[in-house]
Amino acid sequence: MGNWEEFYYDIPEEIWCTKAYYTPGSCELNIPPCGPAGPWDSSEPPDSRPSLVWGPHSMVVLHSSKEPVLSLRNQTDMDPSTEPLPDPTHRDHCGTPPSITAPRKPIRLQERRGSNVSLVLDVSSLGTVEPLCSISTPKETILHLLRTSTRPLTACQLQEASGLAKALDNEYQKIPPNFVNSSELDIPGHALKDRYKTILPNPETRVCLQTPGAEEKADGYINANYIRGYGGAVKCYIATQGPMVNTVRDFWEMVWQEESSVIVMITDLKEKKEKCVLYWPEKEGQFGRFHVRVTAVTECEGYTIRALSLQLGSESRQVRHYWYSSWLDHQTPDCGEPLLRLLWDVQHRREALTHPGPTIVHCSAGIGRTGCFIASSIGCQQLQHTGEVDVLGIVCQLRLDRGGMIQTTEQYQFLYLTLALYSRQLSQSHHGDRGRSNTSQTDRRAQEDHHIPATPALLQDP
Repeated sequence: MGNWEEFYYDIPEEIWCTKAYYTPGSCELNIPPCGPAGPWDSSEPPDSRPSLVWGPHSMVVLHSSKEPVLSLRNQTDMDPSTEPLPDPTHRDHCGTPPSITAPRKPIRLQERRGSNVSLVLDVSSLGTVEPLCSISTPKETILHLLRTSTRPLTACQLQEASGLAKALDNEYQKIPPNFVNSSELDIPGHALKDRYKTILPNPETRVCLQTPGAEEKADGYINANYIRGYGGAVKCYIATQGPMVNTVRDFWEMVWQEESSVIVMITDLKEKKEKCVLYWPEKEGQFGRFHVRVTAVTECEGYTIRALSLQLGSESRQVRHYWYSSWLDHQTPDCGEPLLRLLWDVQHRREALTHPGPTIVHCSAGIGRTGCFIASSIGCQQLQHTGEVDVLGIVCQLRLDRGGMIQTTEQYQFLYLTLALYSRQLSQSHHGDRGRSNTSQTDRRAQEDHHIPATPALLQDP
């Protein structure tokens, strides 16, 4: 009969039974309905036989007791002196399979808590039959949940939801983090380039460096992921960790390779311990193949802007660097106004460029404050275009691209509060535009020069 394996399946209480029937010539089992209080109706279906199904290569034995299940094993598992199992192909005059006598030697007791079915199959035949059911792995379940979770809110619903801290905490706790295990990255030595060993780039969306002369996989590795933007637009952002001493060259390689014109840094260099190294010069300096020069510095309310010139050989590119240093790790700002000003300024810069490339955003780990910035940007665009925002859906999309985006409950609540503030500003600007259609172009230019988003610009990905 070949080698046998045992499989156990749970049957819900609604179909507890004491017998099961099969129809000769059929592969189907008939399990009459019954309840946990007692057995089913004593009448048996015609042409049926209880409890045992024989096939060319398999046998199914159904036990339906809440007691531990006794399962017969094949002869090679039994004591040599045990009487062998009868030939299943032999039939008596009535055409029924002979009864099976349990081994006389001690039988192994197979017990599984909560299970009342023992299924015995010949695994050698499994490759020739279709599976009885599809089984989702935990990873598949997580990805399905992240792809399908959604909660669109109107402006009024957003205002109400932003004040319900407990409800937002419950919503946040149910979002799978989708962190990456080190075994999922087939890159020897990648740990040397990871700031935190548990914060790793999702393999499907990670940025791969095409560094000239790179020989090892680790040479093209950087802890960074492409992040989708509004409407699922691909590669609108790159979320990455704060550069380390040994990854500064990789960082500038990524900036050049992706043709990025905007870098957003949301961390201080040191917050009790190092969060990011200084990867730009005070005036000018050499970083790997690239010569970087600071051409201008502008101090704004809450952040600093640096105009950088990035040169490789005879080619030079202009990069705008935004440094928001007052937002500490695992914390949230006192209000969302500085973040909204930064969002508006970054988008205003992107709109002025023909091909800006992905906006590179980083903090220390590249998931908490980085996630808040990107989620706020996408949420503002949703409010602009549709009048609604789906914060839950945005965060789920971010975590599909990079695990752990939005790192704490407080950051999740801050995201709601920031978008609620932007929604109010948006509503006020619409009302103001109706009453002040004669606002001069000079006044608008003055607002832009002082980074005042009194009339929010249309935040959209190019």
